[in-house]
Amino acid sequence: MGATKTDHFTESQNELAVLAKALGHPARIAIMEYLLKVDACICGDIVNELPLSQPTVSQHLKELKNAGLIKGSIEGNSICYCINEPGLEKIKGFFQHISDHLAKKRSECC
Repeated sequence: MGATKTDHFTESQNELAVLAKALGHPARIAIMEYLLKVDACICGDIVNELPLSQPTVSQHLKELKNAGLIKGSIEGNSICYCINEPGLEKIKGFFQHISDHLAKKRSECC
């Protein structure tokens, strides 16, 4: 079996791509914004906040959780979700690297 295209990139590049892909849907951005606003919530709270069905919200939560952007803990019959700070730190670090580079840049490009 041949190598996948992701094998040609660094672990850091692949991790960041997974995080970016997880954020690549407006519903997931809305979920992240809601979790930032409320700090933690039950899945049903998010369903009430978004114009999406419960199974659709659950699928988006699963994608965010698999990417490491959120985490969840079981509380009775419900799952309480919150932001997973290490996942956000990876994204923050990437954009900080870009920002630092642009701040040092002295010449115009293109």
